This record gives sequence, structure tokens and C-alpha cells, in this order.
Amino acid sequence: MTDRELDLTPPAPIGLGRPRSGPVRRQRAEYVDLLPPCNAGCPAGEDIQGWLGLVRDGRDEEAWRRLTADNPFPAVHGRVCYHPCESACNRADLDGAVSIHAVERHLGDLAVDRGWRFERPVRRTGRRVLVVGSGPSGLSAAYHLARLGHEVVVRDHGAEPGGMMRYGIPAYRLPREVLDAEVDRLRDLGVVIEQGHRVVDLEAERRDGRFDAVFVAVGAHLSKRVDIPNQDARRVLDAVTFLRDVATGGRDAISGRVAVYGGGNTAFDAARVARRLGADDTVVVYRRTREQMPAHEEEAVDAEQEGIRVSWLRTIASMGEDDLTVEVQELDADGRPHGTGRFETLAADTVILALGQESDTAFLRAVPGVRFDGDTVVVTPSTLMTGAPGVFAGGDAVPSQRTVTVGVGHGKRAARSIDAWLRGEVHTRPAPHPRASLDLLHLWYFGLHEQRHQPVLDPAERVHAFEEVVSGLTADEARFEAGRCLSCGNCFECDGCLGACPEDAVVKLGPGLRYEIDDARCTGCGTCARQCPVHAIEMVPEVRA
Repeated sequence: MTDRELDLTPPAPIGLGRPRSGPVRRQRAEYVDLLPPCNAGCPAGEDIQGWLGLVRDGRDEEAWRRLTADNPFPAVHGRVCYHPCESACNRADLDGAVSIHAVERHLGDLAVDRGWRFERPVRRTGRRVLVVGSGPSGLSAAYHLARLGHEVVVRDHGAEPGGMMRYGIPAYRLPREVLDAEVDRLRDLGVVIEQGHRVVDLEAERRDGRFDAVFVAVGAHLSKRVDIPNQDARRVLDAVTFLRDVATGGRDAISGRVAVYGGGNTAFDAARVARRLGADDTVVVYRRTREQMPAHEEEAVDAEQEGIRVSWLRTIASMGEDDLTVEVQELDADGRPHGTGRFETLAADTVILALGQESDTAFLRAVPGVRFDGDTVVVTPSTLMTGAPGVFAGGDAVPSQRTVTVGVGHGKRAARSIDAWLRGEVHTRPAPHPRASLDLLHLWYFGLHEQRHQPVLDPAERVHAFEEVVSGLTADEARFEAGRCLSCGNCFECDGCLGACPEDAVVKLGPGLRYEIDDARCTGCGTCARQCPVHAIEMVPEVRA
């Protein structure tokens, strides 16, 4: 932290009590709205600063409705999102980021408890849209399309909706009753969800169902494989199938020593699940370093707290009857791992492969105009439309970071593009406002307040069951945490400009309406801008005819 960032001393007003500076004004004050870094960092495109402000003011249902204008799954996201918004939060460099995901979870849980529902659209367009896949991206698109007045049918081959939210994320992170409650809200909105329906011939489905457009949002449910010398198929599982079997009750226990091969989030989930199912010892084997692993750091930390070991810079060379031979790796000058010719032995009765996943997009290869990049579909980034008119794709089906939040963001973007396409238009997003960086703020206004933390189960307790590991904030804690938001770049009506202006040029318009500048009184002294805590005022050059 720099001295500039920690200077909490109020700036002295300039010009207070002085006469007007004269008839020539070289600059004038102007209210602005900048882009908060949290909003910019959210893949789902939420107005985070907006709904945090409503929570701070005790307007919880209004906050939930502001949030769900962009994302229909706050209770899910508050649990499983890796919150890049918090990494971007300006407060992280002051006294700790606002715990945005915890407040989002609070709102989501509150909505479930109180039975809040989405309002059905008044206007119906008469257009029908088919969504293939009931994972986060597909359900998000269905939600936004339904709110726009379109008739939406979701078809998925799984037994229950949710995709990888249900079959890939363990229950100790996402209880199924939470997911069910938020999916049921979509049905209440009018979305038709047809499970157990595998789409094989997309053109026939579109024709027979009289669908005007299609959104393909199939998940990455196919595990990548690797051949291990002396591999015993009975002892080797793939992580996706393993997690799916556990989620559906198809696997009750696992015994002995388990080695998980891979370094992503799925690898650590598989290791933690194996531990809960009774594994005596669990080790994650990864060929790179901790700093290079694709898994989020919190995944590795949680796993290690539960007694799971990680063998870094190791690859599996071969399998024995009850062990593995691993080769020690070292990094070259470019940071790539290479074998050293040195080998070690690890005890392992079961090996779970978590080497990545691929999307099941083969059914699209018969659709004229659709092009592929490996297992993913090539789309126009701005619209997510494929080379086939009216066929859009998103989530794991396109090249992207494969997370729930990214998928939900794709669903919203695709819905807006589909809506525009159905009207013969092209959806264009407005250019974002300039970003409100920390150096623009005047931190004298804000005190230091420690972040409120969510309660966590003791590791010794949580490894014996699938009880949810992390609990939520209380109502008071959520409101306090929301109040820590700095409102970067956007006026929150603190009245600082009103009190600082020496010419009484600032006019208060009323609650929620902010202020305006009386141009006849403003001398351009800049006092209002210099004191504004959130940089919602800028001094702009005077333009004269």
C-alpha cells in the first residue's frame, strides 16, 4: 500500500469563504458515472455495486431483483463462484475486499426462504427458442429469453437439470435443495425443461418443434483419457464419471489409497469426495507447480486442510499391482515441465484421472455452416452465433473459461443476441464507462473495517459427511459487509459536495436523484471534485462559443 492510498486526512476546502474568482471560468464541475472494478470483473455482468447499495440500505428484495436482472442463480453463485469481482475490488488494497459472494449468497438464501418469484413478462412474442443443455449457460439463456417474452424449451439428456452444477460440483459445496429451488423458479417463470431428451439431429428438432432459434449449451462431460503402462482398468476411474456417480447415488464408498491425477478444480473435488467416501489416504499427483495449477488456490487449501496430500512436479509413468511409479519433473527456462529420469513409488489402490474435459458437440457436425475448434464450436464473439443462421452456442460448448459464472454470462449475452436476431437486428453492447481505479478515490472519507467472514466446518468433522462446509452470513453481517463497498466511481449521496461548495452551486434533487450543478453559480474552483470520496465529479474544460 502506498502513502497516497492510506492518507485518510480530509482535504482542506479551497475557496471556502472567498469571493467569486471573476467572470472567466476555465473549467466546470460535472457529475460522472465510472465503471466499478467489481462490475467489470464479473463474468455474469452483474450490477454488483448497485445491489450492494440496496442491501446496505436494508432493501433486500429490491437488491435481489437488481441482482437477478443479470443472474438467476444468486444462491448457487454465492457458493460456487470463484468471485473474480473480489480480486478486482479496490478495497482489497485498503483493508480487504468486500465479501461480495457472501452477500450474494445471503440474498439468494433469503429469496428461497421467503419464496420470492420472478415476474412473468406481460408481452409475449410468439417466438419459440430451443435450448440444448440444462447447465448454467442453458438455464441462464432460458431465463433471459423467457423474461423477454419468448417461449423457451430446454432439452437435456440428464435425469435432472443443472448440468455440472448438479453432477460435477459436490454437495458439500452446493446442496442440491439450493439448486432445485433456483431451478424451480425458472419453471414458475414459464420455462419448459425436458430432461431425459438427448438431441441427436438438431435440424430435425428445430423443424419438428417449430423453433425459430436454437442455443446450444452442452457441458464438458467427456473426460480426457491417458494411457498408463500396465494400466488396470478396474482400478482406474475418470473424475467426471466418478463425481456423477456420487451425485446420483451410484457409489456409496471407496476404500484403500487413492491417487488423483491432475491439477484442476475437478481433481481436488474428486480427491475431497474420495476422502469423504472412506479412502484411507488420498494424494493429488500434478506435473507442474502449485503456482501453475489451473485449480483455484482455495481448492488446494481446502483439500490440504482435509488431509489430502499433493505431489507436485510428478507424472504417472506406470502402474503396479498396488502402487504407481511417478517420474519427477523439473521446469525449463520457459516454465514447462520435463522428465528428469528420476522415479518414485506411490501407494495407490485406485487412480482417478482428472486431466480435463471435452464438450459433447458431435451432434452439431451435421449442421451446415457450423465450424469447430477441437471439441468446441466457433462463434462470433459479440453475438455467440455459429455459422448456421439462428444457431447460437455458449458455455462449455465454445472456447472459454469453464466456470459456472462464465456460463451464466454467456447465457445472458446469447439471449440478448437471439432476441435481436429474431427482430431482424443485431444486439450491440454500449461502450463501458472508464474504470474507477483506486488512485481516483479520496480515501479520507472511509474508515478501516475488517471483512466479515463466513463460518467454516472444522476439517476433522467435514471429511466424514457431505454436509455443507461453508455457512452464510447473518442479516446484520451481510448488511455490514455491503456497507463496506466504496461505491467506486458512482455517487452515493454523501452530501460532501453540497457542504463543500463555497458558492452554493450544488443542488440536491432528493433521495435517489443525486445532485446537479447550478451553472450560473459554479466558479470552477474544483472543491467539490477534490473532496468527492468516490470520484463521481470531474472538472472538465469550459467550452465557449
